[in-house]
Amino acid sequence: MKSWVEVSEERLTGNYRLLQSAAGGGVAVLAVVKANAYGHGAAICAPVLARAGAEWLGVTDVTEGVAVREALAAAGIVHERQPRILVMSGLLREDCEDMIRCGLTPVVWQREQMEWLADAAARYGDEAMPVHLEVDTGMARQGVTPGPELDALLAWAKDQAGVRIEGVMTHFASSEVAASVQTAMQRKRFEQAMTAIAGAGLHPEWVHAGNSSTVDNPSNEGNVAWLRALAEGVGAKPMVRTGIALYGYCLPIEGNGRNAVRQTLQPVMTWKTRVIGLREIEAGDTVGYNGIFTADRKMRLALLSVGYADGLRRELSASNARQGGWAMVKGQRAAIVGRVSMNLTIVDVTGVGEVALGDEAVVLGDGVTADDHARLAGTIAYEILCGVQAGHRCGVRAG
Repeated sequence: MKSWVEVSEERLTGNYRLLQSAAGGGVAVLAVVKANAYGHGAAICAPVLARAGAEWLGVTDVTEGVAVREALAAAGIVHERQPRILVMSGLLREDCEDMIRCGLTPVVWQREQMEWLADAAARYGDEAMPVHLEVDTGMARQGVTPGPELDALLAWAKDQAGVRIEGVMTHFASSEVAASVQTAMQRKRFEQAMTAIAGAGLHPEWVHAGNSSTVDNPSNEGNVAWLRALAEGVGAKPMVRTGIALYGYCLPIEGNGRNAVRQTLQPVMTWKTRVIGLREIEAGDTVGYNGIFTADRKMRLALLSVGYADGLRRELSASNARQGGWAMVKGQRAAIVGRVSMNLTIVDVTGVGEVALGDEAVVLGDGVTADDHARLAGTIAYEILCGVQAGHRCGVRAG
């Protein structure tokens, strides 16, 4: 294997427990493992998080939910002790049988979704299907809109025997912004929705909102404290949903604020490859496609078996006019030279010492982070991590 990801179970467990501590007593922390655990491998991360105490896991769709159930069972965690699994990004009619068979909990916001589930529950289940109702408070993405649309859905749902609104949730659009006006507006709309839900005679067991930055941003007028009070006011349990922070990253707080846990989190992923070629070039020699890099001195170059097909961003390429990314070889920075290719990347190991064929190089990990990649690629760490195995060429190992 020439390119692989190593996942630190110790760091993942530590990050989860740090976030649980930051959320505070009485607030559950849903651990998001969607998008193959942000590129880290859900089959590895889900059991680790379950053993760390996660009561809930979050996935994108039914297919991911089924795979996570299977991974938990393969890890020796019996079904009765497995976390609940929240399917966070909608469903279609054909998903409902697997939803019930695998004991998954769907997020819903449309009557059609609930009708499909009620019908499936009548055919395949023996009790009402628990669902979590999402309220759109300002994202215009998923969720029922507070007001007449929500009122009509509640009037229909409260008399249905096949589905049960177990939870109510919303998603903040700007939780990384200190004292966010948008978040304040979303909180007000969610409070109005909870009033309507209580007025309809419905009593959810869970109320949840927010993401990693909700926990990491104490300057945003106490979102977690607000959530706790809101949930307790309707006799429910509060929950926050953490994703990228589990894996060691979080967005910087914008505005006049500070991060509560960002500096303490530890990156979980180490992405490695191997040196498969070595050569020396002279001053004036060009490197890579289009010859965008020309050596100004004698150099020793190492060829790495990784490229943009594996998720190493082409924006990390380097020319004489622009510094690019780097890998870590023997604990030292080895700068990328020339363009990142589809399956190959060239780095400068002139001053690194005795580099040999087969030596490991760290593409992402200690010394070269997803934040470093994101800054050079003009994106965010989320996209870097999720893209690591985009080409499905990387293996995953627990560590």
